[in-house]
Amino acid sequence: MIKRKITQVVEGIKTSDGGGVNLTRIIGTPELNMLDPFLLLDEFSSDNPDDYIAGFPPHPHRGFETITYMMNGKFHHQDSAGNEGYLKDGSVQWMTAGRGVIHSEMPEQTEGLVRGFQLWLNLPKKEKMIDPAYQDIHTEMIPVIHDQNGSFKIIAGTYKGTTGPGKSHSPVFIMDMNIHKNSECVIPISSGWNAFGFIYEGNVCSDQYLSKGQLAVYGMEGKIYYKTEDNAAGIFFAAGEPLNEPIARGGPFVMNTREEILQAFSDYQEGNFK
Repeated sequence: MIKRKITQVVEGIKTSDGGGVNLTRIIGTPELNMLDPFLLLDEFSSDNPDDYIAGFPPHPHRGFETITYMMNGKFHHQDSAGNEGYLKDGSVQWMTAGRGVIHSEMPEQTEGLVRGFQLWLNLPKKEKMIDPAYQDIHTEMIPVIHDQNGSFKIIAGTYKGTTGPGKSHSPVFIMDMNIHKNSECVIPISSGWNAFGFIYEGNVCSDQYLSKGQLAVYGMEGKIYYKTEDNAAGIFFAAGEPLNEPIARGGPFVMNTREEILQAFSDYQEGNFK
């Protein structure tokens, strides 16, 4: 078996977003600006209401998809396309901004733990101006494989013949892995795809030793190997086929040229995000 090499290990930076939600940004930083097709990865984890109670008031997006995985907590989603959903323990919200949408994500709790991830997935150039869409993926819709090595929750893509419910506009694989202590697993990934694993609990040996709070970026060839010793490990894992297209960013908009970014700001200011 050819094992994929780790090409970079990064740790996130503490920041805030939305109305003042405290979080850790892991992709979308000076150290790791993006990992095509992934534009951003945020981890939010707190049982202090001051860290999340302000939520994410209405704000616009264009040109990509947001995937919010709520491990613990309750948030309410509304958007300008008329979609509405409730994020609860173990559920996923998959929003395609397309040509433009205004949405909000606000807490439905005033105490207790809020924990999860938000991943931004780029849209191919030819699909950046499609109509907005929304996938409200309830916990019971997400398959979980249990074996002697742990549990594997498949959000998108296919693992061991089981396919997750998330529908993307380019090939991706997203999974929440919980590996038992003294166990090992092998994740086959298509050749040429980018991949990362973020360790959110415990520690694990892959191509090298990884501990809680570290994200490993992998090379593009071989299978990904994880082994635990005297502790279990939780890993948020994603892989995707690179788009290999120009990227232009402007706040909440991600397009291919600077001119398209300026047009997005103009369209938003003129009230064209409906």
